[in-house]
Amino acid sequence: MPSRAPQAQGAQAAGARRGVPLRGPRARGERERGVPAAATLEAVARYWGRGVRRRRGGLRPPRASARCALVMVTKERPYHLVVFGASGFTGQFVAQEVAREQVVLEQSSRLPWAVAGRSREKLQRVLERAALKLGRPTLPSEVGIIICDTTNPASLDEMAKQAAVVLNCVGPYRFYGEPVVKACIENGTSCIDICGEPQFLELMYWKYNEKAAEKGSYIIGSSGFDSIPADLGVIYTRNKMNGTLTAVESFLTIHSGPEGLCIHDGTWKSAVYGFGDQSHLKKLRNESNLKPVPIVGSKLKRRWPVSYCRELNSYSIPFLGADVSVVRRTQRYLLENLEQSPVQYAAYVTVGGITSVIKLMFAGLFLLFFVKFGIGRQLLIKFPWLFSFGYFSKQGPTQKQVDASSFTMTFFGQGYSQGVSPEKNKPNMRICTQVKGPEAGYVATPIAMVQAAMTLLKDISDLPKTGGVFTPGAAFSRTKLIDRLHQHGIEFSVISSSEV
Repeated sequence: MPSRAPQAQGAQAAGARRGVPLRGPRARGERERGVPAAATLEAVARYWGRGVRRRRGGLRPPRASARCALVMVTKERPYHLVVFGASGFTGQFVAQEVAREQVVLEQSSRLPWAVAGRSREKLQRVLERAALKLGRPTLPSEVGIIICDTTNPASLDEMAKQAAVVLNCVGPYRFYGEPVVKACIENGTSCIDICGEPQFLELMYWKYNEKAAEKGSYIIGSSGFDSIPADLGVIYTRNKMNGTLTAVESFLTIHSGPEGLCIHDGTWKSAVYGFGDQSHLKKLRNESNLKPVPIVGSKLKRRWPVSYCRELNSYSIPFLGADVSVVRRTQRYLLENLEQSPVQYAAYVTVGGITSVIKLMFAGLFLLFFVKFGIGRQLLIKFPWLFSFGYFSKQGPTQKQVDASSFTMTFFGQGYSQGVSPEKNKPNMRICTQVKGPEAGYVATPIAMVQAAMTLLKDISDLPKTGGVFTPGAAFSRTKLIDRLHQHGIEFSVISSSEV
């Protein structure tokens, strides 16, 4: 299964990027502002090299001949959306969210969609449960069913040929994700996933970005709770700061009710395999030969493995999910393609008091030790409840646990007011923003995924001009996705902003 899945003071994601462009004007409609200080220009100029606009081996712009619009729904391609893996634990919630989205629309505005998976009977039951929950008994007869399997490439091709956008809920993605990406690209179909596995996400970019651009396919990873709140939260913070944002720390807090907290073991499996395969991720990054993104302003200091956050009155530990990888890739994209000053980023999760710290430390030690060995990984996967101290189970959370849970992600940003040089001064601007929402894995994740899909379908003119493999921030930074999320219960807000 996929990795973990998540009153505002204005939720507009767009808004003018402040400052001046790094280079001369781009083509009409392409100019993007976001670098307000001359010192920033100097730092980024060193990154590009003297007169070098694109470095060898870096992020390559798609070829000019690539298509720049999503495929249209036709008789041969009848569905706007296909939820692949709809009978899985997370997939069933995504299917319910698509159905809920269609219920609120006028009949003439509803989008034809389908569910896909290996078992027709299981898919039918998913639709029946959604119909019962939404009070819409005709739902099963209104939704298409497609039978396909990741081990059968021909069946994946048939699924991709019938959809404009595939919502891929089948994980772990390191095992099952690539055939879906490949089938979608070959058939000019776009694909959104909720992956929280950095190795898969980064590998798909290096293998398929150019091909996706040629085919006009938008392949957008980590579009669930991993990592839309973090990625768009940083972009939102940048847009709301009256100056140059140079560094952000985020702190995730998960709130649970009296029933406690529980996560389905699909997320646990992805973590086990991910930690057990760290060497391959390191090798991939070394072979990519990426030039470091320049640091603008003061370098963001990393916290200790266990630190105390006074602002939140809680201990915190580094967040080990995909957020840091995703945000950094977005910042590289925004620098290289939209000429925006890069933002440093670090992610943490609050853990409450010292008792929780000790409990999580033991769970982390168990995980890091056992993932080194094949038999250790088998034990971790077989007994998730034991080794995670009750946080993960094969059954997943109960409905009461889901209903009582929520999340808050708090962002502390620092930067420079207009006219202040980042290279010669300490940060003189502070901003605090928040992203808040319902239960992370099975409520916020479906909302984020479905609204990402709706944005992909409706905000075509605000997307990157060609297809490719993107992070959420790279794909949606200029769209209305933050507004859509806000309207569906994932709220973005400014807590405070000041000059110091």
